[in-house]
Amino acid sequence: MDATLIEPRWTERDARSLGRSRPSRVQAEEAVRTLIGWAGDDPEREGLLDTPARVVRAYEEWFAGYEEDPAQLLDRCFEEIAGYDEMVLLRDIRFESHCEHHMAPIIGRAHIGYLPNRRVVGISKLARLVQAWAKRLQIQERMTAEIADTLDRVLKPHGVGVVIEASHECMTTRGVHNCGVSMTTSRMLGAFRERPETRQEFLSAIRRAHSNAEPGL
Repeated sequence: MDATLIEPRWTERDARSLGRSRPSRVQAEEAVRTLIGWAGDDPEREGLLDTPARVVRAYEEWFAGYEEDPAQLLDRCFEEIAGYDEMVLLRDIRFESHCEHHMAPIIGRAHIGYLPNRRVVGISKLARLVQAWAKRLQIQERMTAEIADTLDRVLKPHGVGVVIEASHECMTTRGVHNCGVSMTTSRMLGAFRERPETRQEFLSAIRRAHSNAEPGL
């Protein structure tokens, strides 16, 4: 369903963090004008007249995850899997998020693996699960846990593994200005935590994908 047609579904964390009604579009655009003026430019300058509206539309896209319930994305499962019980792995799910400390972009890739317990979910739903959590103000560590915990809670598989690799522009474009640095986080649940061989199979599959990738990918 088109996200513009559904009512917002807030998680408990979202409700606690807001604690108040959502500002109007007019208020949001006025806030952008204030920031433009604070930065030292004239919000009434011709080139900036439409900028507040553009920024608000960009925010609607960047933070569309607040309009989705990540758990609901996994509601439709498939149980006719002919007894398949080996690992399901989806690699290199590209995402764009924003750091909650500086609102700077976080750009990276997520890898998700799980051991089915009598049911599986469509692979596009795994990608949408990543996007639903990414398109919010985030820190990478929490996002990694949220993706894994949601998959574990809804599918109830034998195990879940999530690895995220990302670069943070709050570090590359400000502060230490350290380019070319990436951060890796992981969350292992069930068999992925308890059985070293399962965890190793998951991590080895990710590494093989990287080593076989064409230059520049």
